[in-house]
Amino acid sequence: MSAPAVVVVVSEELMAEFFSDADLARLRATADALGGGMVRVDGLADLDAADLADARVVVTSWGAVPFDAALLARLPRLELVAHTGATVKFFATDELFARGVRITQAGLAMARPVAEVSLTFTLMLLHRVAELGEALREPGGWYAPSIGAQHQILGTPIAVVGASRTGRSYLQLIRALGARPLLVDPTLDAAQAAELGAEKAELDDALRQARIVALHAPTLPATRHMIGARELALMPDGAGMVNTARSWLTDEAALEAELRTGRIAAAIDVFDEEPMPRHSVLRTLPNVVLTPHRAAGTVEGRLDQGRIVADEVEAFAAGRPLQHVITRAQLDVMA
Repeated sequence: MSAPAVVVVVSEELMAEFFSDADLARLRATADALGGGMVRVDGLADLDAADLADARVVVTSWGAVPFDAALLARLPRLELVAHTGATVKFFATDELFARGVRITQAGLAMARPVAEVSLTFTLMLLHRVAELGEALREPGGWYAPSIGAQHQILGTPIAVVGASRTGRSYLQLIRALGARPLLVDPTLDAAQAAELGAEKAELDDALRQARIVALHAPTLPATRHMIGARELALMPDGAGMVNTARSWLTDEAALEAELRTGRIAAAIDVFDEEPMPRHSVLRTLPNVVLTPHRAAGTVEGRLDQGRIVADEVEAFAAGRPLQHVITRAQLDVMA
């Protein structure tokens, strides 16, 4: 029996989340058409060199190991790596690009669910849902005299930091509800921001104006702790910070210190240390909404990720153009 043409390095649990019966059948049929069938493993180390000799496609997920020279030597026929997630930075190497292996990913499917969570966080902060709910647990909390002002999204200035796919999806949602978006993105000019329905703004000005600051920027050297103590101090009293992107963007210690004062609020899905330590002060603050890095975890979004991968592998086998290829230049600005 020949070695598999398609190797799927995805756990059984995630296979069930990503691939509908129809998409899994498509993936298997495409693998058969490539002449070697398909095998699923938890890691490439589970297969020896003979098992990998004819692999032309590797489907990856979170936790994939870097495709370094040693691994590529075991994959002499590799032509495509199809990633079920978004960022490929943790496994895409210079050696992979030098070999001419194409890399594709399913990040587009994650933009909408993450944007919806960002919108949910935005509305929770504006209407102070977490604080009101916490107040109800205390005697006399019905009247919640110290909660502060509640606001509607209509007409509210919202700073959108980063015109990523998720940032653009979030922009569509808040525009539909009548917000006034301020877009912070050095790669776009005022006309391009206007095309997205936003006003271009510099970071400091946006922080001073916005009632909500929503982070959707990539993880680049220039964005490391772009929101620190100085930037947080620019935010108006009662403003809120939404982060469903990367903790890389914020100085978590500075954010925690600001949140402890109660001056601003925050809703956060991403953290410096994950899982979040049980002793984290963030767990105890009434002005903070927390979720465990699950913003993209919808049933529909996961299935869309699998559908995109099946589409791309099918297109590769048929010699058609791929729709979600990542270039070396794109890798440098990927979250």
